Amino acid sequence: MPTTPPQAAATGLLERLFKLREHGTTPRTEVIAGITTFLTMAYIIFVNPSILGDAGMPKDAVFVATCLIAALGSAIMGLYANYPIAMAPGMGLNAYFAYAVVLHMGFTWQAALGAVFISGCLFLVVTLFGIRRHIIDGIPQSLRSAITVGIGLFLALIALKSAGIVVGDKATLVTLGDLHSAPVILAVLGFLAIVALDKARVPGAILIGIVGVTVASFFFGGNQFRGIFSAPPSIAPTFLQLDIHTAVTKGLLNVVLVFFLVELFDATGTLMGVAKRAGLLVPGKMERLNKSLLADSGAIFAGSLLGTSSTTAYVESAAGVQAGGRTGMTALTVAALFLACLFIAPLAGVVPAYATAPALFFVACLMLRELTELNWDDSTEVVPAAVTALLMPFTYSIANGLAFGFITYAAAKLFTGRVREVHFMVWIIAAVFLFKFFYIGGH
Repeated sequence: MPTTPPQAAATGLLERLFKLREHGTTPRTEVIAGITTFLTMAYIIFVNPSILGDAGMPKDAVFVATCLIAALGSAIMGLYANYPIAMAPGMGLNAYFAYAVVLHMGFTWQAALGAVFISGCLFLVVTLFGIRRHIIDGIPQSLRSAITVGIGLFLALIALKSAGIVVGDKATLVTLGDLHSAPVILAVLGFLAIVALDKARVPGAILIGIVGVTVASFFFGGNQFRGIFSAPPSIAPTFLQLDIHTAVTKGLLNVVLVFFLVELFDATGTLMGVAKRAGLLVPGKMERLNKSLLADSGAIFAGSLLGTSSTTAYVESAAGVQAGGRTGMTALTVAALFLACLFIAPLAGVVPAYATAPALFFVACLMLRELTELNWDDSTEVVPAAVTALLMPFTYSIANGLAFGFITYAAAKLFTGRVREVHFMVWIIAAVFLFKFFYIGGH
């Protein structure tokens, strides 16, 4: 009997899995698109351990968890939903996890992981029963935009503090740091390099900036080089360490709600936006989108089990789509590259906070573009949005920004006689936050 050449068999398998011809793409195009997406988001393997490490989590274990959940989530997205969308722990929520829930509210990181797990389960339930779309439809666009802007401002404050550009002051709360120190100078140069590289459309601009500042830190910042490659560290310190009991019994309801709402808007918006750009949102053919929502939901609580904050779809996937990615093979390529990163733990371990700060600040700047989506002629829309965005950095809490934003929106519509414009979901969320403030207490 004639045998099928290995190359032809592999091509046939890829065709069956991803329907490449149907989407007008080739294996080579999909691999290049996957590499492009990976380069634009690989900074997370340095940034996430740095942020969660500030909350007392073992950085080496978080590094492994980050690589594993990025690989697992992207692989599920690619194989199950056949979408060219990669996943990893989300920016913003990792900062809320570390700086607000653990350091500000005083909960253990294990309890915070428990809250992530509960939000993931809730996320999965609302997705399975089709409730997710109704919630999205019920939240006004102004508040959705404000959440993104507020998280951007929150990240900006954290980045400036990590770089030493902004420091605490008893008289004015914050003031300018020592601009002559090596960390500040290196952070500023790193940020400018990222901006220039991004403008020149260099793939991996953020990653190059982080690596560049880290290399410079060995010469000017007193950092010590420990090598590049090694066997992956143990994930045992964070694996299955979540504390669900404390998350349920010790007043983490508002934290779960924040995780849930931000995951809801961030992930759904990213999935639909990138799918639309790839031409995959065909009317009447939403099955793959629903599968992608399930893949996204499952990755959240899987990440909490491994030991990292909420996982979400990455908007950087648009870079891979721009490079021609149209199927899950792009996401699968990203998954393989994240697995390969498990062997560069020594490099990840020496990245200083002021090397990741420029990346945080750059991402924060990009998030402010959502301000253009606001209707500045309607004060009942723009004022609640401004309250949402401003209170996140000024109270050092995404939860407080969300709470006062929803309450202000409902009150503004109520007092201006425009109650009918408010979806019942807004009233429910506002009531939950009011109950939390007045009967449970707040941070």
